[in-house]
Amino acid sequence: MTGKIKRLLIGRPMKSNELEGEKLSKLKALAILSSDALSSVAYGTEQILLVLVLAGAAALWYSLPIALAVLALLTILIVSYRQTIFAYPTGGGAYIVAKDNLGKFSSLIAGGSLLVDYILTVAVSSSAGTDAITSAFPILHDDRVLIALAMIVFLTLMNLRGVTESASVLAIPIYAFVVAIFLLIIVGTINYLAGGAAAAAPQIEATVSNVSLFLLLKAFSSGCSALTGVEAVSNAIPNFRDPAPKNAASTLIMMGLILGGMFTGITLLAYWYGIAPDEKSTVISQIAEATFGRGWMYFVIQGVTALILFLAANTAYSAFPLLAFMLAKDKYLPHMFMVRGDRLGFSNGIIFLSVMSAILVVAFKGNTDSLIPLYAVGVFIPFTLSQLGMMIRWIKHKPKGWQGKLVINTIGMLTTLSITLIFVFTKFAQVWVIFIFLPIVVYLFAKIYRHYANTADQLRIDLAVDKPCVKGNTVIIPVSGITQVVRHTVSYAKTLSDSVVAVYIGFDDESIRKMEEKWAEWDPGIRLIVLKSRYRSILRPLRKFIDTVEWKKGEHDNITVLIPQFITKHWWEAVLHNQTSIMMRAYLLNYKDVIVTTVPFHLHK
Repeated sequence: MTGKIKRLLIGRPMKSNELEGEKLSKLKALAILSSDALSSVAYGTEQILLVLVLAGAAALWYSLPIALAVLALLTILIVSYRQTIFAYPTGGGAYIVAKDNLGKFSSLIAGGSLLVDYILTVAVSSSAGTDAITSAFPILHDDRVLIALAMIVFLTLMNLRGVTESASVLAIPIYAFVVAIFLLIIVGTINYLAGGAAAAAPQIEATVSNVSLFLLLKAFSSGCSALTGVEAVSNAIPNFRDPAPKNAASTLIMMGLILGGMFTGITLLAYWYGIAPDEKSTVISQIAEATFGRGWMYFVIQGVTALILFLAANTAYSAFPLLAFMLAKDKYLPHMFMVRGDRLGFSNGIIFLSVMSAILVVAFKGNTDSLIPLYAVGVFIPFTLSQLGMMIRWIKHKPKGWQGKLVINTIGMLTTLSITLIFVFTKFAQVWVIFIFLPIVVYLFAKIYRHYANTADQLRIDLAVDKPCVKGNTVIIPVSGITQVVRHTVSYAKTLSDSVVAVYIGFDDESIRKMEEKWAEWDPGIRLIVLKSRYRSILRPLRKFIDTVEWKKGEHDNITVLIPQFITKHWWEAVLHNQTSIMMRAYLLNYKDVIVTTVPFHLHK
């Protein structure tokens, strides 16, 4: 039954040689890997206005020069990451760049920041998508957390079905959003030029006494949230069809042009229409209502905006599993992240990402404004490390034309470092937690690596010296009575060794006497050892007996414990029986030199 449900939700298993068919074309990759960056248009301008409105409506005109600064930074990042793609065509982005040029610690900072960022991407996207829905349907405002969690479940299932299938389905609403936003910008601009703006725009260069440099820097750092997701293409190069680096670079340029055009248009419309932030209506919602009224086009824009905000999380579902794979390959994450699922995706990474982001949504109660600062600062740390790593690469290797490339990455590093510092100084109260959480993540990476290194040291053998050691075998069978299960286990034990004993642990003299009589009558050809437990414990007396046998025979014999266990026909029937054999196995596996084996006996009815 479980297998049938899995097939229905995820699809048939795919062969390993079908992996090439899971690669993405440029159009599909643009939709899947750019959805995070493109969706930030829905809240990037709003984040700027949320800060500026603190100084009054007259200060909203500052959104224009701030938007220009954000666009300049976008250009720098696009050009810089294009260089990264060709320099590191295997993907991995900031983690691989830092690992190659800055050392292990810096690479773990970058990798940890990116992993945290992708988790926040899913949480922010699902929360922001819920905002768009509740703006159009305020009655749903109290159900925002459930809506966000439902979308995370949907995206999890889509991505477990495979990259190509999810891209084919999810590309439609993403391109619909791009078309809808450009249509909104065109119609809104025409409406404004025709004198149809509902509100007068704040006067440019109007003097606002309480606007400080600190406030402007805070607004700028908030607007930089529109740049989240730019690095995703360089992280996921292996997902592209060949030639992967060239296709990834083209996709990155297309993403930059679309993102820049939409961000500019929305910012201008917000200024022209005198839009101010509203807790119950997003900036996009207000612009759409001012342009089209509350007609069908308004609801179309709200619908596709909600969809892309939800689907922006798909960028993380594409990039997080790949980055987790690389970290696991380097022994900084559990090896389970290296395993491909039935549909050739890294399913453990997908599921882990979903669980962690769902926890964040519940913890923050779906509040997007609380999550975005954490989200953005987590992006700019790897941005900065990536740019610095590329600078060192150009200086070290000095390829043809390296001076120009060095200038680009130097400007990029200084800019992203400045943004990171601005975030820290202007929003420390909101982002301080990442400076506690990130060192913990890096510490966990180090602990995992140390575990794998220690394990490898202990498992490694000298082929010339370490030969198999042949020993005898003493078999111990814990029994609770005389049944078909015990008969089956004793029969198997006799094929392993001539030294076999059964152990019965009784709680009172009467039960012990009956067991000894029945055993003697049955006479299976092996000795029965009877132990009395005064405290009704089975495990302690058994452990003491095994200790005694190990002390006497451990030097010359392997000590094997065979645990009889019957297997019910239906899974639910197992609940009706004591799980003593399972507990016994878990308890005895802690023994250093004891072999523990379960001997199953299957019930047929």
